[in-house]
Amino acid sequence: MLRCSFGTMLTNRKNNKFKRIPMFNIQDLHLEKELLPLIDFTPNEFSRKTLQELIKQPLGSIEEILHRQLILKGFIANNVIFKNYTYSRRELLEVLSFLKPENFNDHPKRNQRLRLLFSEQSRHRKASNLIQSVLFLNRIQLFFIARINLTVFPENYKKVLININDFLSGLNLPKYELLIREQNFKVKHILELSDLFAEAIVNGEFEKFWKHFFLFEAYLSISLGILKHKWAFPTFSKKGFTLIEFYHPMLLNPVSNSFTTNSNVILITGSNISGKSTFLKAVGLCVFLGHIGLGVPAKKAEIPFVDTISISINLNDDILSGYSHFMTELINLKKVITEAAENNYCFAVFDELLRGTNNEDAIEISATTIKGLTKFKNSIFLISTHLQELKELAEVKEGKIATFYIDCELKNNNPKFTYELKEGWSNLKVGRILFEKEGLNKLLG
Repeated sequence: MLRCSFGTMLTNRKNNKFKRIPMFNIQDLHLEKELLPLIDFTPNEFSRKTLQELIKQPLGSIEEILHRQLILKGFIANNVIFKNYTYSRRELLEVLSFLKPENFNDHPKRNQRLRLLFSEQSRHRKASNLIQSVLFLNRIQLFFIARINLTVFPENYKKVLININDFLSGLNLPKYELLIREQNFKVKHILELSDLFAEAIVNGEFEKFWKHFFLFEAYLSISLGILKHKWAFPTFSKKGFTLIEFYHPMLLNPVSNSFTTNSNVILITGSNISGKSTFLKAVGLCVFLGHIGLGVPAKKAEIPFVDTISISINLNDDILSGYSHFMTELINLKKVITEAAENNYCFAVFDELLRGTNNEDAIEISATTIKGLTKFKNSIFLISTHLQELKELAEVKEGKIATFYIDCELKNNNPKFTYELKEGWSNLKVGRILFEKEGLNKLLG
């Protein structure tokens, strides 16, 4: 574990329970492409859409985060019950299509009864739809909802689960399923059940049920992902920032690293293709996942709660706006500094800060930036750099700025990338070695 200095977090924090956390460049985490597949076990597009919404926006307070953690822990504790949670997507779509207001407008009951008695086609169609709905909803309640251990959930969500179960119980599903299985489902039962469904639809109870149901499935999906990948739920610290044995979850054979710091500015160095960008993305992903209430890919995590998250890994020229890469960097940097200057708690990652300009300018501007960032004691800035001159900064020499590097060893003039994080500064340059090994000296000589 590595230890390095970072101001006290969360002191005199304002009440921001309903605050939305500003985010810049979160697209660099590739949430839809890389994160979603790891936690998406949803059985339909409705719960998947709910899941996608859940992972888009960090929560506005530690209380909200811990509440979502408790909900997910509740699902994990009920894992045995959900082991065989499955159903036909097509069946769900057909039930959803049937349980719409327009399918229950054939009142008064006398007219409906006559239609069912004298039209075999109407009777068969109505009965088939009702039977399918009863069997689907009763199976969901009987095998899953009714078996949940509610004591492991927070009170608010426990009430949601109770409401789901009470709503389904109010439809008398077991009664009608028994009639169906005994082949005793008659016209009077069709009328009774139609009335029950119609009342629930008109009162908005079914709409509320489906909303809760798809959120239920989104939570279940996330919990399955956390359980499968053995992610840990983070705690939130006032003193520092710790990640133990964390990694980027998209890597097939990731190297785990441990990272502990009390500094608010951390410089990361390392040779070309040593893994600096992957390291920064892994740290950024842990912070983001923690702020949406999920587990993180680490054995243990203790992270600060922040107001602003910015992950700048792959900044490109903004062609549509007419900005060069350098201007894009400056605009993003200004956004982050403005947030920090307004006494907000910021977490920002800058991969190869100010690489879009010439080396002389980059050194001068980077030095000014890094020195300036040290004054925002309640924020954390992770910066990777190739600029060796920055190690001569007084703040670096005095330990005010933490320095780490991604290790690379040279054996027989061959670089061996270990991807291990170590404290200090990397002076290793492998660019020329790789250039030579690719035979470019010969081709260009």
